[in-house]
Amino acid sequence: MISEIYYLVRSKSDGKYLSARPDDGTSYLLLFRENFDALSYLNAHAGELASRFMVESVPNSQLGNLLKRWSFKGVGIVSDPLLPKIEFMNHS
Repeated sequence: MISEIYYLVRSKSDGKYLSARPDDGTSYLLLFRENFDALSYLNAHAGELASRFMVESVPNSQLGNLLKRWSFKGVGIVSDPLLPKIEFMNHS
């Protein structure tokens, strides 16, 4: 079985994951397909704060548990970190 790896951005100070929060109050975990995409996103949108975050990897098989533990409604897969272009999917 092939396991896809995603990259997440996490705060060094409190361990919270970078997420998107639409107006309805829900929270979506932001996922990146490559480590360098996560770093590009940080540098483009939070350059002065980038040193306060770290990038970590997670296999696809562990995403469901992570979403439940942190009460995320779903994921937002970032396909273009500079624009940014994000595809949102609800977790079922």
